[in-house]
Amino acid sequence: MSRVLVTIIVLVSVLAVSATEKVKKGAYDAASTNYKVLYPLGTGQERVQCLARGSCNQKILTCPKECPERKPKMNKKEKACFIDCSSKCEVTCKWRIANCNGYGSLCYDPRFVGGDGVMFYFHGNKDGNFAIVSDDNLQINAHFIGTRPAGRTRDFTWVQAFSVMFDSHNLVIAAKKVSSWDDSVDSLVVRWNGEEVEVPTEGEAEWRINLEEREVVVERTDERNNVRVTVSGIVQMDIKVRPIGKEEDRVHNYQIPKDDVFAHLETQFKFFDLSDLVEGVLGKTYRPGYISPVKTGVPMPMMGGEDKYQTPSLFSPLCNVCRFQAKPGPGVAKY
Repeated sequence: MSRVLVTIIVLVSVLAVSATEKVKKGAYDAASTNYKVLYPLGTGQERVQCLARGSCNQKILTCPKECPERKPKMNKKEKACFIDCSSKCEVTCKWRIANCNGYGSLCYDPRFVGGDGVMFYFHGNKDGNFAIVSDDNLQINAHFIGTRPAGRTRDFTWVQAFSVMFDSHNLVIAAKKVSSWDDSVDSLVVRWNGEEVEVPTEGEAEWRINLEEREVVVERTDERNNVRVTVSGIVQMDIKVRPIGKEEDRVHNYQIPKDDVFAHLETQFKFFDLSDLVEGVLGKTYRPGYISPVKTGVPMPMMGGEDKYQTPSLFSPLCNVCRFQAKPGPGVAKY
């Protein structure tokens, strides 16, 4: 075989490998959840074959007996099997519901637990929109609802909706306005680039879309009113829709009107690619070396900054300190 022919063969091989890598870098970049589901064992333990690049590629991982299913129906009582096909190449048992006392949580009359572990309140104002996270590749705005009983100097507020903006896209997760609460009725709304989408309740019970750079998944973690939202490589959100109950209303003297139970979101965030200069009510608490300005040791440590984080609308990436620069597309407002 001549040297010229050998050289040609080597060049073709290199080009083929490069082309394969280019194909993989899109859909195959969500390493932790990039797998093919196999038939379960006779014990009911689910199995997958990993498709992600790296050392875990083509390996078969099996859920442990303690949590045999990825999506158990009794979500509140049973942990789920979390399969990680990244370099960790492991399975673990985890809860799939928001922990309102955990890092990155946003619950109640908005109470946050920051990335630094410090708890604080940020009240904003009813009908206001605020940047919860603003970074180079991500913006999450929250829409606040609320009420102000006679004699009070501030609103009682709750988060009714999130707008998750990344690349040129927008994903909205919102609680419907309802006059009375029924646990058997789904009060969750999901919109993708302005269009409402249905999240199935059967089978995998998820809605997903594969984009050029990443995958977006909204999966039910209970039959109704609970979802896990994943934007691969950027953020994971465990979200629950809940109302203000009568006893809660009485204890806190919210004076909720009879025609509105103020359905709102309880959420826990997990971030994967924040920069050191991330902004936002919650985002800034993930900065390296961040020191919280809130007063600790008091019942309601308050975080100010409404003027810095307020946005013109739920879909706007603009605020006084916002960093997000959207790509041209259908999902993000320019105002």
